[in-house]
Amino acid sequence: MAIGYLTMQARTAHDALPLSGVQVSVFDDEQNRIYELTTDENGETRRVALETMDKSYSQDENFTGTPYITYNVLAQAEGFDSVYVSDIPIFDGESAVLPLVLVPMQGQQRDRMQTQITVGAPAVSMEEGEREPEGFFQSEASPQVLRQVAIPNPITVHLGAPDAAASNVQVSFPDYVKNVASSEIYPTWPENALRANIYAIITFALNRVYTEWYRAKGYPFDITNNTAYDQAFVYGRPIYDSISRIVDEIFNEYGRRQGQEAPYFTSFCNGTTVTCRGLSQWGTVTLANQGYTPIRILRYYYPDDLEIAETNIIANELNSYPGSPLTPGSRGLNVQTIQNYLGRIRKNYPAIPVITDEAGTFGESTQAAVKKFQSIFGLSPDGIVGKSTWYKISNLYTAVTRLAELDSEGTSLGIGTVPPAAVLRQGSRGQDVITLQYLLNVISEYYPDIPAVKQDGIFGAGTKQAVSAFQSRMGLVADGIVGPSTWNALYRTYQGIGQNVPAPNPNPTPGTGTSSFAYTVRSGDTLWLLANRFGTTVDAIRRLNGLTSDSLRIGQVLRIPTEQSSAYFDYTVRSGDTLWLLANRFGTTVNEIRQLNGLASDSLQIGQVLRIPS
Repeated sequence: MAIGYLTMQARTAHDALPLSGVQVSVFDDEQNRIYELTTDENGETRRVALETMDKSYSQDENFTGTPYITYNVLAQAEGFDSVYVSDIPIFDGESAVLPLVLVPMQGQQRDRMQTQITVGAPAVSMEEGEREPEGFFQSEASPQVLRQVAIPNPITVHLGAPDAAASNVQVSFPDYVKNVASSEIYPTWPENALRANIYAIITFALNRVYTEWYRAKGYPFDITNNTAYDQAFVYGRPIYDSISRIVDEIFNEYGRRQGQEAPYFTSFCNGTTVTCRGLSQWGTVTLANQGYTPIRILRYYYPDDLEIAETNIIANELNSYPGSPLTPGSRGLNVQTIQNYLGRIRKNYPAIPVITDEAGTFGESTQAAVKKFQSIFGLSPDGIVGKSTWYKISNLYTAVTRLAELDSEGTSLGIGTVPPAAVLRQGSRGQDVITLQYLLNVISEYYPDIPAVKQDGIFGAGTKQAVSAFQSRMGLVADGIVGPSTWNALYRTYQGIGQNVPAPNPNPTPGTGTSSFAYTVRSGDTLWLLANRFGTTVDAIRRLNGLTSDSLRIGQVLRIPTEQSSAYFDYTVRSGDTLWLLANRFGTTVNEIRQLNGLASDSLQIGQVLRIPS
């Protein structure tokens, strides 16, 4: 009997927190328990071996049976709803990684709920008569809505037909492509066949985005998972390593006609039981076995002038890949950016070693941290920050900092401690412009005479206006040009915001006799979360603030009651907290917090309950 492999990863949404101690059971189709596993500090189980069908069956288009064996997985953890994933295909010699996203139980919830996900057969085995997604074959007259081809990160996927009442989910673009490829084809196919199919999948999705196929019609998503319209996508399914490796390498490469910018409309189907005018998925296997390269396979089904192009424009990204790999010996702001990102990610993934190299210098400890990160997230552990590693680090940094706050980030947002050396003026473009725009936007929140700008990496008239306003405010020559003096002033102002902006201090609420303090609502806050974080109740917060519903607005100021004592209130430590940040936030000192809690060091643990002096 052939063997395939499966690893489970238990985490919260967007990979923000690994969940250790999750009990994971693996069952066969008759519900016999085969493995009982527990996740480690990185939220992972050990890799387990599972019996399956011989690889040759999944490479034979004439085989009419099922060329794999399916299994089921149940994940349970204290305080979380459970997850049950059924009908998981395991292939001979293939390793798969199954993401398990666990959702916390709500405050008054007594019984654990269960999220059920069915993976099912890849779309290549579908037995419909025709598969012809809505669209067009690319021609000179094809609509070109966007000016440039960009990677949508995240991409929004509708889990149903366009008009169906179904959920929308957001995932990173590489993860979307990995999911679609794992849901469409067999991972045991020859590499050139896999690459040709993945190019078709990427190009199809970018075509939908480039032409605004759905958004131009008023839909709030980029693409659906319905194969009658688009590509297969199964939210929460496992990803196969053979597919993941290729996608990490080529996720920003796509097919286009020579002389055209638009991604070609790469319609495809399985080519046996289902017909269409585009690529035959099973046909790619035959061609690959005949020695065809991926581009030659694509040109067999699409026009002869089809070429592979690359885009480095990543939508919604603060920083983009610098263009060449970072290796031991590299220096500069790009190295410091990766060091800062890994340092922040390490708070959630403590197996990543501490970086002790000088800021901006790629030394041995930076290489060790990169290797461990690559190992955790299924990348080749070569210690080199190439394209796939750069964007995975960037994506993870974005995910984990959703749990953090402005005043707990410091310089870990990728802007460094030393300003860029570039002189910027109207017409400049690129990463340094994005850094400039980010600084201006943060500063504009506290200086109303400085306008906010669009973070698009283009130094236009709006950015020049904001720069000039900042220069005027700081007593500099208001020429709208960002040279050394303006860069230094921007960094000084940004770094001083945490110290210069007053923080709300705990104090008794006048006329109530109740000790309380002011709190500004942030993204993700709910009354239940605030009540648990500050050791009070939802009803107490409602009464104190005269609330008639549980709805909150970002930026809304609430009074939080502290019933136990007017001398202090309880605070639950969150990701990114330090004693210094807490002291500044709540108007006290580090020494007072230490003494009140009997702390012997400044080390804090997520979930630790501290008494904060009033």
